[in-house]
Amino acid sequence: MAKSTQRRAGYRSVTRFIIASPYKVRPVAALIRRRPYAEVLSTLENMPHKGARLLWKAVKSAGSNALDSNKRLAEDMLYVKEVFIDDGPRMKRLWCRGRGRADMLLKRMCHITVVVDETVKAGS
Repeated sequence: MAKSTQRRAGYRSVTRFIIASPYKVRPVAALIRRRPYAEVLSTLENMPHKGARLLWKAVKSAGSNALDSNKRLAEDMLYVKEVFIDDGPRMKRLWCRGRGRADMLLKRMCHITVVVDETVKAGS
């Protein structure tokens, strides 16, 4: 398929090596999928979760990429198309226990990928 006829999949932002458990960030990501861009930003600003702050930055970055790449777009024309929360590497730390024993403390990381795209109007 020729490159000129191929439809672009959207505008994306990838935030990597975030020190947050993907298990805790995924429920927040589920709330913002397939919603309007402005609504997502206001929702994430008012949530108390750490994952909400991290996702707000990623969504804002993806929206800025879209608005910078295509000057005809406005914020009200965008929506969050996809959000992926992937596992990252784990930092292993020693956790000292009683009687000379030690446990392994795993500090989990995640990679956040956000794709925003423009809404398709019914008339076009």
